[in-house]
Amino acid sequence: MKIFAVSDSIGETAEQVALAAASQFKGEVEVKRIPYVKELDDVEDLIKEINDNKSCIIVSTIITVNVREYLTQKCLEKNISIINVLSPIVNVTSSILNRMPDNNPGAMRNIDDVYYKRIEAMEFAMQYDDSKDHRGLKNADVILVGLSRTSKTPLCMYLANKGLKAINIPLMPEVEIPKELFEIDRRKIFGLVIDPLHLIEIRKRRLDKFHRIPTGIEYASDGRILEEFEFADKVMRRIGCKTIDVTQRAIEDTALIILKYLGHNK
Repeated sequence: MKIFAVSDSIGETAEQVALAAASQFKGEVEVKRIPYVKELDDVEDLIKEINDNKSCIIVSTIITVNVREYLTQKCLEKNISIINVLSPIVNVTSSILNRMPDNNPGAMRNIDDVYYKRIEAMEFAMQYDDSKDHRGLKNADVILVGLSRTSKTPLCMYLANKGLKAINIPLMPEVEIPKELFEIDRRKIFGLVIDPLHLIEIRKRRLDKFHRIPTGIEYASDGRILEEFEFADKVMRRIGCKTIDVTQRAIEDTALIILKYLGHNK
């Protein structure tokens, strides 16, 4: 069975509770974290993802009242088991203090806003690395698009250390571009470009290191790379995003260009 750890923040608390429960059943329970469920549409997307309502549980730490109540309502309609972890504690505390809760998602992390902003951004970068889940696009501060081996992942992690939620979308002719990419603010999108000869050299070194070639793809051939370049150029032109040449450029330098462009250079 599967436990969905659902939150309107990064979902760490919900996931830890779910993992604690799953650990009692020795590999029979899978835990999947679903962060940033902040809107009713996010709830709809979550419900659509659940294929077997009899073999799953939702563990929720959603604080936002209307979203929490809507999720509970949808679960009742679909006969999905749901546990709102924080609600009993918050309700009892509210009763004892005789005051309403702040209903502030992720309030615990305000203890040290800068530090936890970085942690949240790193969690985000790992959650959505290499386009694992396109739902992260609307919550990202920075979206990087580019060919394989243009330093997208390390650049995402560097930006995360600066507190920016960064997601990267690898560009390959065989892989469909998420439609969401053309619906968000293009000022957040950066296309990473590189000299073709330099990219060929990087990929050949990588093949030599790992002694394998991706199935069905001439990973480092001249023809393949030129095909990818044409595809990437069309995508970036269609988006209308700012491009950055990363040839022989340090990750820190590329990040500085992005931070200045976004006004985060301070």
